Amino acid sequence: MPNLRAIETFVKTLEGGSIASAARQLGITPAAASQNIARLERDLGTRLLTRTTRSMALTEAGERYLARVAPVLEQLEQAQSDLSQLHGQLQGRLRVSCMSAFGRHVLAPMLPAFIARHPGVQLELLVVDRQVDVLREDVDISIRYRDVLEPGMTVRPLASVPRWLCASPAYLAAHGHPRTAEDLLEHACLLYRREVDGRLMRWPFVRGGERADPPLRIAAVGTDIDALAQMAVHGAGIAWMGAFIARPLIERGLLQALPMAPARKGRLQFTDAPLDFFACFRDRQYVPAKVRAFVDHLVQSLPAGH
Repeated sequence: MPNLRAIETFVKTLEGGSIASAARQLGITPAAASQNIARLERDLGTRLLTRTTRSMALTEAGERYLARVAPVLEQLEQAQSDLSQLHGQLQGRLRVSCMSAFGRHVLAPMLPAFIARHPGVQLELLVVDRQVDVLREDVDISIRYRDVLEPGMTVRPLASVPRWLCASPAYLAAHGHPRTAEDLLEHACLLYRREVDGRLMRWPFVRGGERADPPLRIAAVGTDIDALAQMAVHGAGIAWMGAFIARPLIERGLLQALPMAPARKGRLQFTDAPLDFFACFRDRQYVPAKVRAFVDHLVQSLPAGH
């Protein structure tokens, strides 16, 4: 009978799209993963994959074999996870991805308590401002805000974070304090560009109940919201940022929040547009116990209106 490790390597290779991805998931070298697949093919007496230096595809035999063994392997993983939960000891690697600012300001401070509670879990944190391929990069949980959710993913709401317009006391002393959305058009604005797709994060202007995009005086554009926050601290202009970034700077007197007064009917308004964060999982019916425990920890640890 073929070796279970070889079968696991074969399935993980197809899930992740490469032998290198399977090797990362299993904690072995790509060479060892390739040898596992070659051994499996010898044991079965048939070729499962056609491989070149640039591509990899299933043979007809490989497609049939994968359809049979992948569900069995998943059931084995479920059984192992359930047993570990039964004994109160979660085990194995848990890889979590998130956007940089959320990772630095919100997620990282919550992790020590989870690590202390579950010492058998080896936590890996992938903090990047790009779209993460959860299968190819073997990510168990991807934390994303609503604008970058992908269809087909299983999601669980985590938090709704308010966003605030902020400027430094020095900037406001020099340029005046904007009170309305119309006033903002006369001020230097610091805009965030999403590295995921290159799009500017539009400010939530509305006129007559419809989304509006008035011409702003853009002083600077950046792909790192912390850098924009520091530019605002040093007087470069007004930035729109999540409360988890703004609040510590406001408490230290480095920034001031700029609430906008309600506008008369038909005039330009600046509306509330919170950042809604979600935990996203691979599209599977079964969620491992360690994943459920991690998400439960986040939900319980996130303060309201963080």
